[in-house]
Formats: sequence, C-alpha cells, structure tokens
Amino acid sequence: MKIAVVGLGAVGGLMAARLAAAGHPVSGLARGATLAAVREQGLRLEMGGAQTATPIAVSDDAAALGEQDLVVIALKGPALAAAAGSLRPLLGPRTVVMPAMNGVPWWFLDAAPADAPLGDRRLASIDPDGRIAEALPTERVLGCVVHLTCASPEPGLVRHGFGDRLIVGEPGGGVSGRAETVRAALASAGFTAEASPDIRREVWYKLWGNMTMNPVSALTGAESHRIIDDPLVLAFMLGTMEEAREIGARIGCAVTQSGEERMAIARQLGAFKTSMLQDALAARPLEIDALVAAVHEIGTRLAVPMPNIGALLGLTRLMARERGLYPLAV
Repeated sequence: MKIAVVGLGAVGGLMAARLAAAGHPVSGLARGATLAAVREQGLRLEMGGAQTATPIAVSDDAAALGEQDLVVIALKGPALAAAAGSLRPLLGPRTVVMPAMNGVPWWFLDAAPADAPLGDRRLASIDPDGRIAEALPTERVLGCVVHLTCASPEPGLVRHGFGDRLIVGEPGGGVSGRAETVRAALASAGFTAEASPDIRREVWYKLWGNMTMNPVSALTGAESHRIIDDPLVLAFMLGTMEEAREIGARIGCAVTQSGEERMAIARQLGAFKTSMLQDALAARPLEIDALVAAVHEIGTRLAVPMPNIGALLGLTRLMARERGLYPLAV
C-alpha cells in the first residue's frame, strides 16, 4: 500500500517513521525547515530511549509524490482549509483519505442521525466555505482517532511520549475491507490498531476528554496534573463535559463514562503538556475550532444550554486573538 503523510510534525512524523520502518512505501508532504531536515537527515524518532532515522521521499509539491493508496492528513486544523485543494494530485480513483487530527472533523455530521435537527450538515466552524468537503469528500474518508502523545521539539524530529493506540473506521459506521486493510498496516508498524464499527462515537469520546484539558492548559500554562488537582478548575471542566455529553447523546454519540472517571484516567498518565499548550508556547495557531467551536456550533443548533462551553470558547478565543494565534473577528 502506497502511503503519503501530509504534515510531518509530531503525529504525522511518528506515523510516517514507523510505517516506513515497517517496510511500507511512505512519502511525506512537508514545507520549510521540516522539508529540509527530513531530506538531509531522514525522519528522526526518539522512542524507548533510542533514536532512529528513517529516510523517506519528501516534497512540498503533491504532484511530485503522485497518486497514493492512502493519504494520512496530520495537519493542525487551521492549516487544512488552505491545503485541501493542493492535495488533489495524491488522489486516485480509490485513494483513501484518513485525517489523523484533533477534534471534530469536517465530515462528522454527514453521518449523524437523520432525525437530529441539525439543519445544514456542513460545520461552518470547520469548513466555512465548503472547500475541504469539495476537495476531500466524505466517501473517500476513513476516520481515525489517535490515542498517544508525542512532540516535535525541532523540525524532522519526533519524540514519542506514551500510548500507541489508533482507531480507524468508516464515517457511516459498520465494517469495511479498506478499514481492515489500513488497520493491518498500522498494526504492522507497531501501533495498537483497531477498526471500529462506530468511529463517530470514538471521535466524540476523545473530544469529550480533551476539549477541556487542551484549552484550559493553553489559558493557564499548566500541565495536566496541575489542572486536574485544582478543585475549582476541575469542577469547571466537569461541568463542560456534562454539556458535551448531552450534545453527544443527541447526535448518536452517547458517552457512558463519567467525567470523574475520565479525569481519573488522565491523572494516571502523569504530568504532560497538551498539544494546545505546546502550540501556545511555540506561538503556533491554536486548534480552537475543531476542539471547542464545533461543539458549540452543534450544541447551538440543538438548543442545548452550554454556559460552560460558551465561557471556555470565549476565553480561549480571546486569549488566542490577543496573542495572534487565532484570526480576528470579522
């Protein structure tokens, strides 16, 4: 299976390095310093106390890579709309597109229950002008949920933290041959890979856990353990999670775990910097839309009361705008 990874940052670099090391024909789409570093040194991966360097074909031009069997999109949310149209040279008649990204994806409402009063299934907070859906239609998509931590401390270098679980699945649910094929490829690269018959529920479950921790960490500069151990902050996050639970229940993504149980799992992971905190510290654009604004948009359509989600969105967005990490209001 010919695989291209779009974005060789932390998650994309980890997936590309491990898939290539397992013998899969992997190429990468990257820019600037990352492109130069991977060309010169290969994809460097620090994992388990050892560093490896895996050479892969890399370019800043999708046409140079050609048609693929699988395109893994590992961009940050703010970059996807601008990049989507440029990915067309990677897409053949049967190419599968798998976004390995945080938060609510552009295709998420396409498979929501028909009786959910959502109106337009396009999410304005994610794909305001429809460019992503036009370039990457849902029928091409295989959903993916990433349960691991890693960082890219410098271009072309990925440092694995903990976890190796990847869940894939069809947006419309059920099982498919292509989902199993991709799962097997990921498993061959050492990931704990699963094919889920309900990937939308998996997306919402992960979002339910990190839509609070990520923005709160960016607002406060605190690592995860400090956030969880503050009783007032924890109470605010649990209230936010209950609102998100209600929204999920109305779109076919029920969460059975309690917020307290989810936070107990996070506490067991120890101290870590969330991806949004890493982005804030590096002055990179923040993924507010996919993690919080999309949830607020869906809840608004469903008329779910969301005082906590609204406060979290407003505070995080204002902070990011003041620091130049989110577009100004128009």
